[in-house]
Amino acid sequence: MTRFIHDQFAKDYLEALLKSYGEVQAPLRVSAEVREIDVLFTPNNEHSGLSNLGLLGKFANEPAIFEPFRNAAPKEEICDCILKLLEVRGNLQREAKRNKTRLLESKIPKLWVLTPTASKRLLSGFGATQGDGWLPGVYLMAEYLRTAIVAIHQLPSTTETLWLRLLGRGTVQKVAINELEALPSNHPHYQATLEQLYNLQQNLAVNQNIDKDDRELVMRLAPLYQQDRELAKQEGREEGREEGREEGREEGREEGEQRLIIRLLNRRFGEIDASLIEQIRGLSVDQLELLGDALLDFTAISELEAWLNH
Repeated sequence: MTRFIHDQFAKDYLEALLKSYGEVQAPLRVSAEVREIDVLFTPNNEHSGLSNLGLLGKFANEPAIFEPFRNAAPKEEICDCILKLLEVRGNLQREAKRNKTRLLESKIPKLWVLTPTASKRLLSGFGATQGDGWLPGVYLMAEYLRTAIVAIHQLPSTTETLWLRLLGRGTVQKVAINELEALPSNHPHYQATLEQLYNLQQNLAVNQNIDKDDRELVMRLAPLYQQDRELAKQEGREEGREEGREEGREEGREEGEQRLIIRLLNRRFGEIDASLIEQIRGLSVDQLELLGDALLDFTAISELEAWLNH
């Protein structure tokens, strides 16, 4: 279940960073077989501010598909990501044909697979090699595949890579959080990133089955949260924020769990019926956690219906 919490954080985090610079669709369905793109980004005509995002901003200078992984991306799931890219490309080609226009290569998104680690064997299997002019950790596949694997643990610890290293895990992520904490509070992406990290902390904190890395992450984020509250008091932000948090804390937890479970069910079984969604929204946090564990074993929508009606 915690993997899906991190999946949701990664999508929300990338959307929060990129939405000022273009159109973000997260998630995006690309076929009747129900493949879901994590984040599809199309930059605005004016997107010079992307430089504030360093390497991530460089990725986003052209249409991009971002597929972040909490654990090391396996070859099967990377293949699935490539299938999604090819389906998007096919849709664009069909649209260009209908409009009797030529599809420019620059309009086809580039796929960025963001993985905390990547083995030499995995990279070799995809023919992914260190890209000329790119930082260590960025491995490009053949030109026409328009795909790159980003091994986050290999990225140098510089300001340019900070926003990607926050999606790493273990020591890599902890170091990135330390660097985020050292940024001035008026940095363009500081506050938005903190909000996403708070959401991640809350979602992890209510889950009883988190691993050692996640327990340490929750503890690491706690002083950062306290520090920002103190700063908010000085700036006069805290009263309204705290009031909203107190009123919506339990509701926010339920909504977070509901979104995770509904997204997972849609991914596995296609668009689920509105009546089932309504039943899921009526569950308590404890019931949602039980459903989150149970649905990993579901093979058909009938099993979900039986679970909800038991």
